[in-house]
Amino acid sequence: MERLLVLARHGQSDWNKKNLFTGWKDPDLTELGIEEAQIGGRRLKERGYAFDVAVTSALVRAQHTCRIMLQELGQEGLETIVDAAINERDYGDLSGLDKDEARAKWGEEQVFLWRRSYATRPPGGESLQDTVARVLPFYIREILPRVMQGQRVLVAAHGNSLRALMMVLDGMTTDEVATLELATGIPFVYRLAEDTRVLSKEIVNT
Repeated sequence: MERLLVLARHGQSDWNKKNLFTGWKDPDLTELGIEEAQIGGRRLKERGYAFDVAVTSALVRAQHTCRIMLQELGQEGLETIVDAAINERDYGDLSGLDKDEARAKWGEEQVFLWRRSYATRPPGGESLQDTVARVLPFYIREILPRVMQGQRVLVAAHGNSLRALMMVLDGMTTDEVATLELATGIPFVYRLAEDTRVLSKEIVNT
């Protein structure tokens, strides 16, 4: 039985391009972001991947990426689960602010803590720990059972919601996940064993 799970961060969004904290704000993809999603979908198709179900967040940049990848795979109309549980981390009061301006105001170290530490929350927002607390139960409830039943699952989500998943899948420490960077539009292919352990991981970037 093939237990296939593919994770992909959305393509570049308008606010990624503008260097703004995005979080739960809802900008769409740029032209480059659309192209990144197309390329990611094509690379999956070239390797012979197809899916039984897709999962995405309640935010348009992830949904748009998911639709584009499915189009490239020739799987338009595939059953797609949409849930805010895998939304991007909520950056609270930082949302919409320029990242360089935030560093100038609060300092490089403080902004790094807000962006990359495991447990430090930005003002009015979520830490990565908070994000894990909502992403992991959804994974256990909605995604993992499908994978273990042999369904091939594509997840199009966000940098921090995927970092939360990869922390668990890859057995990363809180220090290790702090340095994990995910490029936009790049699929990560996981195959799981009968006991849910990761058998293999492939980064589809060429």
